[in-house]
Formats: sequence, C-alpha cells, structure tokens
Amino acid sequence: MAQTKTKPNPFAPADPGLERSRARKNWFAGALVTIAFALAMIPLVSLLGSAIGYGAKMLTPSFLSYSMNGVFGQSPQGGAYHAIIGTLLVTLGATLISVPIGLFTAIYLTEYGFQGRLARFTRFLVDVMTGIPSIVAGLFALAFFTIIMGPAYISGFRGSVALSILMIPTVVRSSEEMLRLVPNELREASYALGVPKWLTIVKVVLRTSAAGLTTSVMLAIARVIGETAPLLVTVGATDRINFNLFDERMSTLPVFVYQEYTSVDLGCAADAVNCSPTIHVDRAWGAALALIIIVMVLNLLARGIAWKLAPKGKN
Repeated sequence: MAQTKTKPNPFAPADPGLERSRARKNWFAGALVTIAFALAMIPLVSLLGSAIGYGAKMLTPSFLSYSMNGVFGQSPQGGAYHAIIGTLLVTLGATLISVPIGLFTAIYLTEYGFQGRLARFTRFLVDVMTGIPSIVAGLFALAFFTIIMGPAYISGFRGSVALSILMIPTVVRSSEEMLRLVPNELREASYALGVPKWLTIVKVVLRTSAAGLTTSVMLAIARVIGETAPLLVTVGATDRINFNLFDERMSTLPVFVYQEYTSVDLGCAADAVNCSPTIHVDRAWGAALALIIIVMVLNLLARGIAWKLAPKGKN
C-alpha cells in the first residue's frame, strides 16, 4: 500500500526559533549598513568641516573680486578672482570639447554599433582611457601643442584639451547607460510611424534621456574641475586676470591652492604693518572652499535642469 505524503500547512505558525534567527540576521545586516554609512560620511564631514572652518573667513568680497597682481610677501591683500575665472573658462572649454564627442560616441554605441567589432573596440578604449592618470593627459596635451603650435605657445586651451581627455570616457560611459534606459518600445513606435532613425534619436531618445544626460555631463565636470597636475603642466599659473582662453597663462583654483599652500610663510616683523603670518595657508583654504561651492552650485544647477527636462506624466 503506497504511503501518502502530507503537505505542509502554509498557514501553520512559524517556528519561534527561526523567527528570532531571522530577526537577529536582519538587525545585524542593518547594523552593518549603518556602520558603513557612518564610516563613509566621516571623511566627507571632516573635509567639509575643515574647509568651512578654515576657509569661511577668507570668502570676503575682496577675496572673490581681486587677483594677486602686485601682492607680495605676507600682505593680506589680494584674492582668488583670477583663479576662479581661469577655472570656469578652462572647464567650460573642456566641456565644449568633451560633450559633443562623448555624446556622439555614446549614440553610436547604443543606436548603431550594438555589439559589432568597432563598438567593442571603442568600449575597450574608453575603459582604458578611464584609468589614465591625469598627469599623462597633461603631458599628452603639452606634447601635442608643442608639436602643432611650437614650444612658446601657452594658453588655457591647452588645459582644456588635457581635461577633455579625462572627461570624454566619463561622458561616454554614463551617457551610454542613460541612452540604454530608453525603452525600445518608444523607438519602435517612432519607426512604425515612418520617422527616420536620426530623427527618432533626436526627438525621442535624446529627449527622453535628457535628464540623465545632464547628470552625466555634471559627473564629468566634477571629475575634472579639481584636477591640478595636468593644469600645472599645460597652463601654468599667473597672478593676473586673463579672460582669453587662447592666449597667455591662466591661473585655476586647484593650482592656486597648491601654490599658496606650498608657499613659505616668512612671518612678520614686530613692527610690521598690514602683515599676516599665515596668509598663504588661509588663501589656500579660502580657494578650496570656493572650489567646493562652485561644484555644489553646478550640481544644484544640473539637478534643476534634469528635473525640468525629466518626462512628466499628465494627470
């Protein structure tokens, strides 16, 4: 006679011991996540606290509106206006170079290349470029302009080219991911209406992913705006304001921080007037805080643009 198997009752009360074990595991996992979050926040809070604590006193209207032209020794005069202008211009130049190249490359990889040989090779090169040290990008830009324009040519545009080498991989990879998030149903619906592929990309794909693409560009800008090594090699530094990206040296905030922090504080004589013994370090912290504020403002601006461009359903 065959034995009949009894099925477990799904409505039977759970084993109390099993429930306690699950509760302990859940509590342990939550504790690990909380500890990891706290450890990740420690350096961020410490960095922001140090920058605000040491640099806030320097963010005066004079510091933000005067350059270092004609300022010598331990004089508390002068500011970082020339470095702020240089940072914005060099980063803008790098963005204008990187965004079209990176975006068109991402469009090719997503809409045309798929898994072809050229697409796979392009992705491999992009991954390799992602790990290039920043100083190598600076040396490449320096060698390129030395060959093309001669060794006497110095401009902020050289720094823009160096930074664009670092920006392009970030733009390509992040933009490719954003374009892949667009549902294929939207493309197929457009094709079914007889819309050509290029117009589908412009009107459907790019519009749908505009918010994500804006975030991708912001990530790339944040990646390079604080770079020092390539700008030291390509742009150099100056104590004057230069609005021409294509001529003469330019100063940037990262280089300005490096210059001031490595300057020797000679101290002040007992009878010295208008002298600050720690002015170089104070200027370095002030410029660092100004750079952090610029990045935060750009992030907020990008979030606002992304929110504005994000698709919104109608009630």
